[in-house]
Amino acid sequence: MSKGKVLVLHGPNLNLLGTRQPEIYGHETLADIDNGLRQHALLEDWGLASRQSNHEGELIDAIHAARLDATQAIIINPAAFTHTSVAILDALNAFEGTVIEVHLSNVHKRESFRHHSYVSLRADGVIAGLGSQGYYAALDAVIKAG
Repeated sequence: MSKGKVLVLHGPNLNLLGTRQPEIYGHETLADIDNGLRQHALLEDWGLASRQSNHEGELIDAIHAARLDATQAIIINPAAFTHTSVAILDALNAFEGTVIEVHLSNVHKRESFRHHSYVSLRADGVIAGLGSQGYYAALDAVIKAG
């Protein structure tokens, strides 16, 4: 039995990691990141599930399901939905566990419309600009909080 369960959610276009704008997002694929996170969680005796969707409703459904399946934390990179989705914010507000928002790039060094995050209104922590290491930092924070 694991010590806890984490859900990692990836928003739109993150399925293109490794090939889409590698100068901004790096060369790792989403599968590389998810596999590394699963291995890292397993070493700490935690369970980790991940999901990517280009569809807002699928991400919301995953958040709703996490409310019912003993998930302690959600690590979310909402991608473009960061700046547009009140619906994802509302779903996260209904989740009682820890929420950590992650962005591969430093959104504050980019276009001004990327500086606002609806998700940050719920997030317990925000990590931006560390590339894929931001996911590991988020996972370590969740594990340490236990």
